[in-house]
Amino acid sequence: MPARRLLLLFLPPCAGIAGATCPIEAQSPRDANPERPTYATHAYAVAPGYIEIEQGLAARGVESLRETTSWDVNVKVGVSPHVQLACFGPLYAREPAGGGIGDLGAALKLRSDVSPRAAVAIVSSVTAPTGDAAKGIGAGRALGGLTAVFSVDLPGGVHADANAGPQGIGEGRPQWFTSLALAHSFGGRLGATLEAFNFTAGGAGPQFSGILGAVTIRLAAWAIADAGGERRLSSGSLSQIFLGLTTNIGRVF
Repeated sequence: MPARRLLLLFLPPCAGIAGATCPIEAQSPRDANPERPTYATHAYAVAPGYIEIEQGLAARGVESLRETTSWDVNVKVGVSPHVQLACFGPLYAREPAGGGIGDLGAALKLRSDVSPRAAVAIVSSVTAPTGDAAKGIGAGRALGGLTAVFSVDLPGGVHADANAGPQGIGEGRPQWFTSLALAHSFGGRLGATLEAFNFTAGGAGPQFSGILGAVTIRLAAWAIADAGGERRLSSGSLSQIFLGLTTNIGRVF
């Protein structure tokens, strides 16, 4: 499986705060706060004891969006006000050689508030070789990542998330990831997200970059739907379309 597809399939699904640009302290712990569908994550965490589930369907390809599809899931658990643990990965991925479960991973987010409208975080992640590399749905080895995050609420109802850090650690030279995502809320229920991202060339694959756009709809305080697509800007990238749902299922401990 080309390394560019491994990163597309196995990075945690992420996004800026979809449809929410108020300070995080003003939110209820039951409010959904998705990290999908963009590559950039935000610097906030699920409330302690709460679980939030993100899932999405995506179709990707170079010549055709039918080349590869996946069902991606990210389960986030609030450990403390400053710590979040997530388990993520494609529960089903399909390549021309076949389909099945992909490489599953875990991510630990350590975060802190800078001001009432800004926060920072460090996210470390690792994927295990649970997918079938022969079918092209697994890397065949464990891969790690480390991302620095800065989130800020800007004037005019705009929220920004900036991310940077090495990915694909464990397969030669890491690929350095940078992204900037902007989200805007229209009346609290409807939102839009735009992101520019880039991965440098490294041991895990060639350089790839793109522009991603999505609309979000807050179906309820605890549920947000998203839909959008990505336009590849380099030969190592894949274009994609996606549809997803984030649900905060409430406090479990």
